[in-house]
Amino acid sequence: MNQDQIAGTATDLTGKVKETIGSATGDTQTQNAGVADQISGKVQKTIGDTRETVAAAAAPFADKARKFANDRPFAAAALAGVVGLAILNTLRGKKA
Repeated sequence: MNQDQIAGTATDLTGKVKETIGSATGDTQTQNAGVADQISGKVQKTIGDTRETVAAAAAPFADKARKFANDRPFAAAALAGVVGLAILNTLRGKKA
């Protein structure tokens, strides 16, 4: 679990408590604040879930890139140079 998932879950639970208290006391402002906190918490938790998924999906590619760079350092340097030049040309507005 990452920080966003933990904080999102905590905010969601806080919102549920606020909504319940607002419902019990008839305070619509507290109840609405609770609903808003729940939505905010769910969004933050979803962001955390997405980060976890991306990190898990990218890990095999990062391992392959590290292995390629260790096995073929000159080819990796040449590839990095070509990519760097392509990025520079793109940023400057030139077409290849």
